[in-house]
Amino acid sequence: MSSTPLPGIGVRYDLTIRERRRLSVVAHRDGTRTLNAYRQDDPDACALSVRMTSGEAEALIDALMPAHHSPNLLSTTELGLVAERIELSSVSHWNGRVLGDTRMRTETGVSIVAVLRRAEAIPSPGPDFRLVGGDTLIVIGTREGVDAAAGILARE
Repeated sequence: MSSTPLPGIGVRYDLTIRERRRLSVVAHRDGTRTLNAYRQDDPDACALSVRMTSGEAEALIDALMPAHHSPNLLSTTELGLVAERIELSSVSHWNGRVLGDTRMRTETGVSIVAVLRRAEAIPSPGPDFRLVGGDTLIVIGTREGVDAAAGILARE
């Protein structure tokens, strides 16, 4: 499985299955998902593309892995919240600056709950945490707040 950030859209996840066919899922920023299946004889030709609401995607997950839910997991969509990964570009205005300089919580209301850097996860980074290009910030907030946070972090 590999993932590719799609700026302004979301993230695409690609998987090649045992039959040598390629599948992808585009996780759109609005919570919808697009499932794509590609032709075996031409991996660049899409044979099927289905756009699903977040509820439909959850139903599909339940059908594929009925035991995936844990009672300890927070279902943010039921609370009107979303959690997303936002990657910081190496040419970002914020590269080398401290997190507090972004004024993220003040400007957007989102919380940055962790930063992924290489193979390390830094939970609950404080305002003095120094950002580095390539960091992936895990943010939680309203859809509007997360979109605004992505816009702030995309500043070059």
